[in-house]
Amino acid sequence: MAWNEAATPRGMNRPTGGFGRNYLKTAMLMAFLIAILAIGGQMVGGTGGMLLFGAIGLVFNFLSYWFSDRIALMAHRAQPVTREQLPEVYDIVERLTRKAGLPMPRVFVIPSETPNAFATGRNPKHAAVAVTEGILRILDRRQLEGVLAHELAHVRNRDILIATVAAAVAGLIASLGHMIQWGAILGGFGGRSDEDRGNVFAALAWALLAPIIAMIVQLAVSRSREFGADASGAELTGDPDALADALLALERGNEVRPYAFAGPATAHLFIVNPFRGAGSKMLQLFSTHPPIEARVERLRQMRRGVRYA
Repeated sequence: MAWNEAATPRGMNRPTGGFGRNYLKTAMLMAFLIAILAIGGQMVGGTGGMLLFGAIGLVFNFLSYWFSDRIALMAHRAQPVTREQLPEVYDIVERLTRKAGLPMPRVFVIPSETPNAFATGRNPKHAAVAVTEGILRILDRRQLEGVLAHELAHVRNRDILIATVAAAVAGLIASLGHMIQWGAILGGFGGRSDEDRGNVFAALAWALLAPIIAMIVQLAVSRSREFGADASGAELTGDPDALADALLALERGNEVRPYAFAGPATAHLFIVNPFRGAGSKMLQLFSTHPPIEARVERLRQMRRGVRYA
């Protein structure tokens, strides 16, 4: 299939109206996570406990954000490559970064035959794009351009920061939930009055439910950002069908060759979910990615000018 250099193919309207709504949804989900954390902190130690736990959370957020690229690249055995080693990828990335107004990211290869890719880094100046050996074997240049545009859209949209903070806040809520449970078991909530017993039951209810709700919200943030990167990447190349075709190929490739280095902490980074599972509505709540069918359908309709949030 010939590679099309045109920025916007004939007949395609640029989808400019949906991105604000997508960011608004993400902001609302993030605010909901913070609200859950604030309620739990208040239960543990009042205002002082909430502030203390919040400070600890900020430290963890900062460390995970600052070192997120190193952690992700090391976890997936990614190796840096030069232009001479991977000229086609460098050529595509350089052209897309110029078009997007981004600095050139570092390029890495993951020694895996499973076709996949991800971007990481605390900001565009410290970004990295990693592709597996498998993705280079199964995609043509046009499809590979669609994938790399998707990853660069994550960099431009600051999705790495959003995902890192969401994961850190959700993890903090889970830790706080365990603390409350152990406090209740060991009698740490004191008192024998009806009011004290009511506080214990309320704290236990929060400790049991809040981590589950936080995880679902975190995953919803991740899914929302995937839709956003699909739309931004397709707009960058002007060829949404290329990314749609690539997603279908990557989905089939991951079914045939499951990814060996996959882990829940970094699954949200990849363009397709490295974990395989059934497609039921309930299980989709616990997925870091929207269903491929939904992503492909949105991309197919972008050529007809349909706008998505």
